[in-house]
Amino acid sequence: MPYGGGPQQQYPQEPQYQQQYVQHVQHVQQHDQYGQPMQGYAPQQPHPAQQMPQPQPQPQQMQQMQQQTYAGQGQAWDTGQIQYADPVQTVDPYAGAEPYAQQPIGGFPGEAPDLYGTDEAYPPPTPPGRRHLEPEPGLEEEDDEDAASSDGDSDAPAGGGRRAGRGKGGKGGKGKDKGKKKSSKAACLVAAVVILGVVGGGGYYGYSYLKARFGAAEDYTGAGTDESVEVQIPQNATLAQMGNILKEHGVVASTDAFVAAAQANKKGTSIQAGVYTLKKKMSAASAVAVMIDPSKLNVLTIPEGTRAIDVYKAIDKKLGKPEGTTAQIAKQESKDLGLPAWAANNAKIRDPLEGFLYPARYDLSKETTPQSLLKQMIRNANDKYASIGIEEKAKALGLENPLQLVTVASLVQVEGNKHEDYRKMSEVIYNRLKKTNDVTNQKLEFDSTINYLKNTSNINVTREETRKLDDPYNTYFYKGLTPGPISNPGSEAINAALDPDKGGWMFFVSVDGNTTTFTKTFAEHEKLVAQFNERQSKKSGG
Repeated sequence: MPYGGGPQQQYPQEPQYQQQYVQHVQHVQQHDQYGQPMQGYAPQQPHPAQQMPQPQPQPQQMQQMQQQTYAGQGQAWDTGQIQYADPVQTVDPYAGAEPYAQQPIGGFPGEAPDLYGTDEAYPPPTPPGRRHLEPEPGLEEEDDEDAASSDGDSDAPAGGGRRAGRGKGGKGGKGKDKGKKKSSKAACLVAAVVILGVVGGGGYYGYSYLKARFGAAEDYTGAGTDESVEVQIPQNATLAQMGNILKEHGVVASTDAFVAAAQANKKGTSIQAGVYTLKKKMSAASAVAVMIDPSKLNVLTIPEGTRAIDVYKAIDKKLGKPEGTTAQIAKQESKDLGLPAWAANNAKIRDPLEGFLYPARYDLSKETTPQSLLKQMIRNANDKYASIGIEEKAKALGLENPLQLVTVASLVQVEGNKHEDYRKMSEVIYNRLKKTNDVTNQKLEFDSTINYLKNTSNINVTREETRKLDDPYNTYFYKGLTPGPISNPGSEAINAALDPDKGGWMFFVSVDGNTTTFTKTFAEHEKLVAQFNERQSKKSGG
């Protein structure tokens, strides 16, 4: 009773199939499960009139017989039940027939009835090629309608909704369908939330991009708060880099606003490197207005040729110190400020720092002190002198020590009126220092040296002053160079001292106070001096 619950109906064997079945049994007994003849077995002849019972499968044949081959499919699959098939294929009488159609009951002896044709039977297995296929159109809608109609029918069995591809006994439940519907609704809700999130996020970033790309940059208004901050702009900084620095210090609201304001200002590209004292939360235009004004730059600029005493005054003023503070520090702490060993080798030097306060621009901050500034200036001078190999150069030029080379450069800086005059002025100095100089007897006779010792800047120095003023810095009175430099020379004057001109220049004079004329002989020089004196007499009304 494998399926329907009733006894299996037996049918007498038809004579026309008896001989065929006998041959089948003989074949099974004489061949193994692979269809090969078996050794040592004689064929058995059953009695013709004997009712042949259905043969029992051998253990070796169990695995093969658990697969059932359906005519016309060309493949086999596991059906979960034992079937017996003739291993020898002959002409298939069912070729082309519908594999699942109900076959007529009663075949050759031993044939099992079609158990899938009754109402109580389970549906036949779906072929592998058709498993997991989508339901045919219309079936799901029909199932939904059945399920909906069963909701109002109290006599309908629970789960009576028919599913596509299921038989009468098919399973499925209204509760399960409702669960699926709820799950589908939840999934739709989650998907909607995700889509809205993506769209919303994309819209936000899109808006931010468009605003950053095409909208006005974020900016403050006004001249800023009462809180000040020092901002240092490095050398060769671009406008964008300046804007980033200002934004980091809280001066401007955005880099783009600063760049736009600088580009809109005609002087916006002239902003210099240095330290600026700015307000916090300034509008970009206000910040640019401060930074294009050189007077607002928190720096100290030392011009070339500035005397040490004037440098001290400038430091006091810029740092807000009482006048004389820096000069006193320079005098008392000169040995602790970083001067080279060869700097103070002459006891007659008026100021040991003269010639070592390198002319340049120095950035200032709240932490800057007179000592720190003096050390930085001396360090810059030492770096410059070391880069030219000053000790070797001094010997090559016939000088006694490196300090004399710095002194020559300081004289060139002060006496040379223009840069193109520096090398000629350098040659004049070296020619007058020569022992063969019998015109000035190795005296330089520079007015600039008298002005230095008197701390004046007079162009016209009287002859009486040059003869009576007994001071080592009076080059009319003493031969050779001054004990030390008379200014702080710049790079061009230093280079001119290293490479004097070769024109044989011995004298010079500036008739109009602007143009310097150089001569080789004293006679030419006397003519120029007469022109200069006449010009000065007319100015004074004499």
